[in-house]
Amino acid sequence: MSRIGKNPITIPEGVSVELAGQNLTAKGRLGTLSLVVSNEVSATIADGAVTIAPNDESKRARAMWGTTRALVNNMVTGVATGFTRNLEINGVGYRAAVQGSNLNLQLGYSHEIAFPIPADVRITCERPTAITISGADRQRVGQTAAEIRAFRPPEPYKGKGIKYSDETVRRKEGKKK
Repeated sequence: MSRIGKNPITIPEGVSVELAGQNLTAKGRLGTLSLVVSNEVSATIADGAVTIAPNDESKRARAMWGTTRALVNNMVTGVATGFTRNLEINGVGYRAAVQGSNLNLQLGYSHEIAFPIPADVRITCERPTAITISGADRQRVGQTAAEIRAFRPPEPYKGKGIKYSDETVRRKEGKKK
C-alpha cells in the first residue's frame, strides 16, 4: 500500500480542481495546470479534497498511485503558491542580468550567453550573482534551473560556476609541489 498515495490532497482556498474523464485541471491565481490521469488509477474529488486510488493490485498500478498523487499535489501547490529555485554564481567576472525576454550570462567564456526565458517561468536577478527562477509548474522550474546550471557547473577546485543555493560543492585539494 502506498503511504504517499493514500493521503488525500486538500484543495486550498482560491484553487478549483475539475475532473473531466481522465483529465484533471487545477486553476488558481498563478495559472492553470492539467494532467492526464493514468488508466491504472482513478481520481475522485469530494469534500474539498482529491483522492487517488489504484484500479487493481498490479505492480504498475501501485507505482502510478503514489506518482499520480505527487503530480496532482504539485499541480495544486503550484497554482496556489508556486515553486522557486535559487541559483548562485561564483567566480570573478561571472554575472547574470535579465534583459527583456532573455537572461544574459557572462560565465568566463569568450562570448555572452543569451538564455531565452520560457513563457511559463519568471526569472529575476536581485544581484548580479543571484538568479531566482519561479513558476507554477514544478517540473518546468526545475528543468529551467538545471539548463542554466549546465552552462557552467561548479568545479571542485575553486568552486567557480553556477550552483543551487542549497547545494554544497565538495572541494578538492590542488596539486602539491
